[in-house]
Amino acid sequence: MLPIILFALLVGIILAMLGENVETVGNFFSQFNDIMMEMTVIVMKLAPYGVFCLIAKTFSGIGFGAFVPLLKYMISVVLALMVQCLIVYMSMLKGFTGLSPIRFLKKFLPVMGFAFSTATSSATIPLSIDTLHKKMGVSKRVSSFTIPLGATINMDGTAIMQGVAVVFAAQAFGMNLSPADYLTVILTATLASVGTAGVPGVGLITLSMVFQSIGLPVEAIALIMGIDRILDMTRTAVNITGDAVCTTIVAYQDNAMDQMIFNQDPS
Repeated sequence: MLPIILFALLVGIILAMLGENVETVGNFFSQFNDIMMEMTVIVMKLAPYGVFCLIAKTFSGIGFGAFVPLLKYMISVVLALMVQCLIVYMSMLKGFTGLSPIRFLKKFLPVMGFAFSTATSSATIPLSIDTLHKKMGVSKRVSSFTIPLGATINMDGTAIMQGVAVVFAAQAFGMNLSPADYLTVILTATLASVGTAGVPGVGLITLSMVFQSIGLPVEAIALIMGIDRILDMTRTAVNITGDAVCTTIVAYQDNAMDQMIFNQDPS
């Protein structure tokens, strides 16, 4: 995925440099993106049925006796995501801009709810840009670049989930992880999250790369596949919140933000 991202960035830069000379190629990518977004919408509509089947298969195969370890795994991931969202992100916002984290969360909460329900960062891009502009005064000149970029490479929630999933799978298979293994997991999970697409469930696909990096069987993904939908929804909300916080910081430091709009009470 990383070579693909690098190639896409280079193509985008070259298209911008050549301008009207490659207008046909630019239109092709734009129209193909519209097709893929429509496909995402279709998948989102069918996703609940697939999730039900995954959960049913999980509990029919391992029984309710395995629910307690899975519940511990879910709680661990959710707690880590809450720390990332409410402490790390909000501390960054307060430290770099001096803006109110509580006011930011109140105004951005509808976007977080939309991301939670759809579990896709890509589908949340238009709403994020619109909310940042209308409710927080962030210039679209900034957000139209940082939000799509963040939806592509800023997947903190996915990296957190993958790290916890490795520990859970290692315990399930009786495998002891060394300090070197933990460092490998941190590095691999970070790189894998950068190459993760902003669509539902794709974090499990890149998780296989993390498992292979320390010798865990890929089959271990089946242990968490049935319950991952709920966690996917949660980490998507965290991911898009991180994108919005970074966008607000960049806009504030670039004087591309109307603080009067941000300080207005949310309607």
